[in-house]
Amino acid sequence: MHKEARKEFNQSFTEEKYNAFVSNIAADHPGQLDFRVAETPVFVPVELKKSLIEACDGIIETLLSPDFSLKTNRAVPAGHNVPNENGHSSFLAIDFAICKKESGELFPQLIELQGFPSLYAYQAYLSETFPKHFSISDKFQYAFGAESEEAYIQKLKDLIVAGENPEEVILLEIYPEKQKTRIDFAITEELIGVKAICYTKLIREGRKLFYEKEGRKVQVKRIYNRLIFDDLQNYPDLETSYHFTDDVDVTWVGHPNWFFRISKFALPFLNSEFVPETKFVSDYNGIFPSDLENYVLKPLFSFAGSGVKIHVDNTMLESIKDPENYILQRKVVYEPVIQAPDGLVKCEIRMMYGWPDHAEKPELMISLSRLSRGEMIGVDFNKNFTWVGGSACYFEK
Repeated sequence: MHKEARKEFNQSFTEEKYNAFVSNIAADHPGQLDFRVAETPVFVPVELKKSLIEACDGIIETLLSPDFSLKTNRAVPAGHNVPNENGHSSFLAIDFAICKKESGELFPQLIELQGFPSLYAYQAYLSETFPKHFSISDKFQYAFGAESEEAYIQKLKDLIVAGENPEEVILLEIYPEKQKTRIDFAITEELIGVKAICYTKLIREGRKLFYEKEGRKVQVKRIYNRLIFDDLQNYPDLETSYHFTDDVDVTWVGHPNWFFRISKFALPFLNSEFVPETKFVSDYNGIFPSDLENYVLKPLFSFAGSGVKIHVDNTMLESIKDPENYILQRKVVYEPVIQAPDGLVKCEIRMMYGWPDHAEKPELMISLSRLSRGEMIGVDFNKNFTWVGGSACYFEK
């Protein structure tokens, strides 16, 4: 998107450099990389950076409103409420499509938001690895509020570990060694000393939780939560000492309830030029827009894009038995803005915030980008393409 940086990168790009780059990641973390890394980072010009931050600020203002928790109580499904919810989410991930106005100006349009952690450790590692193989100008930065890798790592540690013994802080997942994001788990342990522990390995004794390490029991004081309820549904026969909804004496970093509160459920409450029109299907009372070809249908309680319908009609909407659990969102037109050797590629940028318990509002920390040539952003829509996949963002200073 930044014309000069893009031209310089593309002129110096070779397949050999890219292969060495990916081999570097594989060598550092053998067997851990389970998704495609794009050939290029995204270079964000200062004007677009300002628009992204402005868009995020408006969304955060809504999240900070006194009645937000009350409005989103229904977001937490019955039987999924986890005790000891803190006052706000510990994380905020806001996804924007990069679009173009008729005037030619690039601008962001909100796609999704999550009160759930993303790839905070991996993105720092990736952003530090790109310059080892490609020329990245020092006029760009990947982190916010941190002038060095060490400063960023310290911020991440302060957020997740918060002064506790890192051994008593765990990253919670179900079978973490099988997850596509496991490279982030490995780098998290490497950077801040917090190990990924499987849900099935937790031991509950009264209100305390433990896990075994080298033949001894270690008490869990803080849980950096990466476990999603949906994933537990895939293992209905699990017999465990601890259950997700148990009332236990731990501090959550990323309390599970915020995954539901700050999600697609929150989109109808947002009103901004950066947010496409979004309503609960139930709010239409059976009278739907006449131009449904310009809308996308999304179930509230799904993950990773499952259940999303991009070709919508009245029959489909009228057949929904629980319309209060679906949203209709005006489609966003992604502008192909990343120049690849063989054409233009669409781009999505995720702005990633941390929100310590004592802080008044979240703080922007880092970002990620996803490049796509398909109808939607995502692995299934980008098979057999190049210059697509996950990547880093470098923002013009």
